[in-house]
Amino acid sequence: MFQRLLLPGFAFKAVVIGGGYATGRELATFFLPSGPRGGLFAMFLSMIIWSVVCALTFLFAYQTRSLDYRTFFRNLLGPWWPAFEITWILALLVILAVYAAAAGAIVQAVFGCPPIWGSLILMGGIAVFAVWGNDAVERLFKYVTFFLYGTYLMFVVLGFAQFGDRTLAALAAETPTAGWIGGGFTYAGYNIIGAVIILPVIRHLASRRDALLAGLLAGPMAMIPALLFFLCMIAFYPQIASNPLPSDYLLEQLHWPAFRIVFQLMIFAALLESSTGGIHAINERVAHALHGAGRSLSTGARLALTCTVLIVAVVVATRFGLVALIASGFRWLSYAFLAIYVAPLVTIGALRMWRARAPG
Repeated sequence: MFQRLLLPGFAFKAVVIGGGYATGRELATFFLPSGPRGGLFAMFLSMIIWSVVCALTFLFAYQTRSLDYRTFFRNLLGPWWPAFEITWILALLVILAVYAAAAGAIVQAVFGCPPIWGSLILMGGIAVFAVWGNDAVERLFKYVTFFLYGTYLMFVVLGFAQFGDRTLAALAAETPTAGWIGGGFTYAGYNIIGAVIILPVIRHLASRRDALLAGLLAGPMAMIPALLFFLCMIAFYPQIASNPLPSDYLLEQLHWPAFRIVFQLMIFAALLESSTGGIHAINERVAHALHGAGRSLSTGARLALTCTVLIVAVVVATRFGLVALIASGFRWLSYAFLAIYVAPLVTIGALRMWRARAPG
């Protein structure tokens, strides 16, 4: 059951949680502008969108046997599938750059080291896991998930114990909620690509029912840690909205130096699994293309491809920084993915699944 129903949700969470989610920067950018209550509305909207789109994606992939994004979009878009490939490559560079920038910001905030060191350490970890294929990536998703949920749970317990009264006061206060629909759609839009990135792990699905349940579970599994984190953040609304690392701001308020280090290690692990998921999708896409030509992707070739993508991402990260990449780059990616992926899936894809439902 774990591999069929829970692993897809863990994998989706791994891709979604990334640099901005784990540090709180994305939550501050897309949810806090609508205030505490408006932010919660936006989060629930994003969660529902994720569940629906993941369910449709997994169903379509199961029925068409699409276990990598190239096959998926060839089946969904036909001759127009390269439009997604181009957008996805550009998106991956921005996403990895955000992760690299987040890693650099964490190392600088905690240890006082130049940001480039954090980026390079993260990139090295990605290379180690990405070159070994599906089994290594799935184990990474599994064990980091336990570490992540445990750390977030402890964080929330400590946070509510120390400033839970401030959270309740913020929720009770009359604050504007305008813009929550736009924030929810935008946040869901650029993150929903995770449903396609993790297609290699849905090979364990045994039925359409498995695909539907795994998809519906993916939304809550990915959003629950963010929801708990957001409840802690609003205790310091609105000043926390402008902080580049909201997580570190909250950790300073807790006055637990040891837990601050544990939490930052958790963020690093989240960055590692998210980045590895993206790189793995690229490697699997190339591997499937070579397989069709009667060739295979060697470990050395995986390493070379991984390093090439990562080097470009680090250059982008050092050039633009975390806040600018999230505020500008992600918004445009959201619009692109909604147009190229979500709109065709809920129209063309849903119609095709209805007309040609596979038994089981």
